[in-house]
Amino acid sequence: MIAPVDEGELAVLVAGADGPLRVRGGGSHGIGGPGEPISTARLSGITLYEPGALTMVARAGTPLAEIEAALAAEGQYLPWEPPDLRALTGATGAPTIGGVFATNTSGPRRVVAGAARDFLLGVRFIDGRGAVVRNGGRVMKNVTGVDLTRLMAGAYGTLGILTEVSFKVLPRPEAARTLALRGLDAAQAVAVMARALGSPHGVTGAAFLPERAEMLLRLEGPEAALPARVGKLAALIGPLTEAACDWAAIRDGRALAGAGDVWRLSLTPIASPAVVARLPDGARWFMDWGGGRLWVAAAPGSDLRAALGPIPGHATRITGTGGTRFHPEPPGVAALTHALREKFDPRGLFNPGMFD
Repeated sequence: MIAPVDEGELAVLVAGADGPLRVRGGGSHGIGGPGEPISTARLSGITLYEPGALTMVARAGTPLAEIEAALAAEGQYLPWEPPDLRALTGATGAPTIGGVFATNTSGPRRVVAGAARDFLLGVRFIDGRGAVVRNGGRVMKNVTGVDLTRLMAGAYGTLGILTEVSFKVLPRPEAARTLALRGLDAAQAVAVMARALGSPHGVTGAAFLPERAEMLLRLEGPEAALPARVGKLAALIGPLTEAACDWAAIRDGRALAGAGDVWRLSLTPIASPAVVARLPDGARWFMDWGGGRLWVAAAPGSDLRAALGPIPGHATRITGTGGTRFHPEPPGVAALTHALREKFDPRGLFNPGMFD
């Protein structure tokens, strides 16, 4: 594996490459593919952190754990809750901040706080010619014209190799409560979660665990204000009981580890119950994002996307071998994706076949 020590060495390596490169950060997503592996793991370190400005700049290979520890020391956090998929993928590498933005992965709070890309202020990356490209800035008011940061977020390294990212952070909530409502089916749970998320009571997580017929809601904020908010929410949706909940386990899909090939569906929440009803026999599942995210474990080697047919959203295979990893793009979007790759990576070096 190629592991350059700095941005300059990486640029030289890319400029001189004569074949495909498989871009990876810490390797925690377990994504394979053709090409020589090239890792950003040695491009590590926090280069700027201004707690008062709620901004941080870090090299792409900086471990996510290092980022979170530095933020925790100042009472701050990453509000989009980036997942750690190692329990599912079996990978041993550590998640990196560059990998978080390259994959645009977000957890339960995404439904109210936004996705990873919404917090990305600026990037530095190496394009397919070996040139260093910088876009965005280190402050929230920066205006730079063309917003390449949003293109890089979720591109899975196909447009360039991230070397540095700058991003917004937020103060960590003082306290949190998880509330449960039991005895619901999928349609009832989605309806209640919609009311809760649409309320003014600050719900920051909404999940449904069908094996326990349990809907879970998370409230966060000042400790003194939580009892009143709990009471108002209960008056709106029904009797709630406090419950213990590991939201990190929901974030990471851990309940499905070892249960088969894991898929992650992004859907219109109101459509989730109908999609659940079409799941193959024996499939296990649970909902996050108020029904907007459906985690499914299907039989090994099966193509869940083909089994379901058209859905109002898209399905991504996280583990296993059935079907393509990513949902096929509509022809117009696929043409735009191809044109972007031709512009940023004209030799087709980076992660070829990623979205095929």
